[in-house]
Amino acid sequence: MTIFVSTDWLATHLGAPDLCILDASLFLPGTPRDPLAEYAAAHIPGAVFMDLATLNDPDDATPGMLPPDALMTQRCQTLGINPDSRIIVYDNSPLHSAARGWWMMRLYGLGASVAILDGGLPKWVAEGRPTEAGIVTPTPGTAIARRAAGQVRAKADLIANLATGAEQVLDARGAGRFTGAEAEPRPGMAAGHIPGSRNLPSPSLFNPDNSMKSGDELRALYANAGINFDRPVITSCGSGVTAAILLAGLESLGKDDVTLYDGSWSEWGFDPATPKATGPA
Repeated sequence: MTIFVSTDWLATHLGAPDLCILDASLFLPGTPRDPLAEYAAAHIPGAVFMDLATLNDPDDATPGMLPPDALMTQRCQTLGINPDSRIIVYDNSPLHSAARGWWMMRLYGLGASVAILDGGLPKWVAEGRPTEAGIVTPTPGTAIARRAAGQVRAKADLIANLATGAEQVLDARGAGRFTGAEAEPRPGMAAGHIPGSRNLPSPSLFNPDNSMKSGDELRALYANAGINFDRPVITSCGSGVTAAILLAGLESLGKDDVTLYDGSWSEWGFDPATPKATGPA
């Protein structure tokens, strides 16, 4: 299975006993939408609500940080995931938050394969495909989460990288937030970006039908943002969600030396000791 599967593929395999479909819809703080209520009103048949907003480390003050293995194991068993599950993650969010769910499932070694539904629920519904209402409670699974080493960057890594410049940092936030012209959605957070980072707003990676761009068109977006494909990349954003989109896009182009800064601007921007830059890259 590749990083993305099509709506045609999912329609063909819907109902397969080893298929685990997860709704990973998530919204920015202050957005007047409730992902659970929307899931309950209409979701892909058999899909389980992932509740990405609560799948984090409860002991870390930074929003949305990765959970410990034990918590990830407990949650994924509740979601019905088994070692041989084929996991499909989708969303119904302008954040395209399925990429974060996909990245987490893969990071913790869950299931036999993990893929993102290209186009998500908007494309599925636009094509007239079926949905169902209610809350799906699956049979508990037996998956064990073990977070892989070396795939996640911490604040100390980014501070060290300021001096070496060994890795390129690519920020998925909108241009206004990156330059500091727009205020952050979380109160008390500084504006701007990590010095030396580049900017590629994640919405630019998607087609009008909500599917991700591919091939030369996608590669050009990264190149135009100043990314050298011969050097490693760290993706960042507001809280580690849309950074996963940039990571998925790079991997779909065959680039495998990409990591993600989990704390992202939620950590960097709240720390008065970290240097901040404003203006364009």
